[in-house]
Amino acid sequence: MDIQHLIGELLTLAIMAFALGLDAFSVSLGMGMVHLRLRQIFYIGLTIGAFHVIMPLLGILIGRLLTEKFGSMAITAGGILLMGLGFHIIYSSLLKSEGSNMAPSGLGLYLFAFSVSLDSFSVGLSLGIYGARTWATLVIFGLTSAILTWSGLLMGRHAKKVLGTYGEMLGGSILVGFGLKLLFPI
Repeated sequence: MDIQHLIGELLTLAIMAFALGLDAFSVSLGMGMVHLRLRQIFYIGLTIGAFHVIMPLLGILIGRLLTEKFGSMAITAGGILLMGLGFHIIYSSLLKSEGSNMAPSGLGLYLFAFSVSLDSFSVGLSLGIYGARTWATLVIFGLTSAILTWSGLLMGRHAKKVLGTYGEMLGGSILVGFGLKLLFPI
């Protein structure tokens, strides 16, 4: 494999990780308006980053299994899944009402991390079907979501929502684009 192809794949993974992490970022902006200690901010970001490693790993493993069984039909299904997820994120962001800005802790933190990383399972499923590099995907997804969560929490401490719905809509649009790329490779 040549270096140009590797760089292209890593860049694609980074853009997808950014799109997925925007959900955690926009939610963290609102959550950051609640007074949080830096230790709480660190732990919340670390937890969300861990879930953005676990969920796509499960998706990748299942996606690879599906590819072995169903071949090119699984790639088409992965593209449709990405597009559907992207449209769902856009739709949900348009209809979302303002939620509570309470900082999650304990079981609530794990449920929160699970909810903002659920879409990364679907993306992991598509990436498993496509045959993406597992470790590169997990490291990029985990680090990106943790950094975006920390950024959102810290920015939320100092300002009102900057991106909010628009950040989620951008993330959904990027996923739709990657779904189209899977369906119509160039």
